[in-house]
Amino acid sequence: MTELSAALEAILFAAGDSVPAARLSLILGKSEEEIYEAAERLAGQYEAEGRGLRLLRLDKRLQLCSAPAFADVISKVLEQRKPPMLSQPALETLAIVAYFQPVTRAYIDQVRGVDSAYTVSALTERGLIRPCGRLEAPGRPAIFETTDVFLRTMGISSLDELPPLPDMTGGEGLEKLQRQIEQLQNAGGEEQMALSEITEE
Repeated sequence: MTELSAALEAILFAAGDSVPAARLSLILGKSEEEIYEAAERLAGQYEAEGRGLRLLRLDKRLQLCSAPAFADVISKVLEQRKPPMLSQPALETLAIVAYFQPVTRAYIDQVRGVDSAYTVSALTERGLIRPCGRLEAPGRPAIFETTDVFLRTMGISSLDELPPLPDMTGGEGLEKLQRQIEQLQNAGGEEQMALSEITEE
């Protein structure tokens, strides 16, 4: 293991969360390209050696996490129950934010046809979406975007990996959009960090 890889491993382990590559570049005195190359080598080494860690690239951030193969034993040790899948209202709301971000809650309500205040609040509390500013309009409503937790939950590295946006002109547009996110969540497998049950609209 190179000194850069070792330093990267130590920082990400100590951070316990995703760290911007730009910050790593600044602190370690290396270009972002060198940071990504070192991260890729480290990630390959973890997999090749069957280690219990994995290194994830989440858009322009890096994070260490446990290998999906050990999810069951980790849950037993930590006495955690496997969280349920996202509810349909949560999936619908998350799909709208993912594909049309940044969006206001009013826009989400308009697309879904129901009040989404509860679901938006729950998704925000659990870190899947977050406020990212305010719209320059009367009342200055908050606008929302997805987070690193969303990428990790869906098993993707960036929003570019989302499936193509379905045709929203027909009556089944929202249903197709919700299925896109549901399929991604299912594909996330053991790595998913799903919400608690959300049954309200």
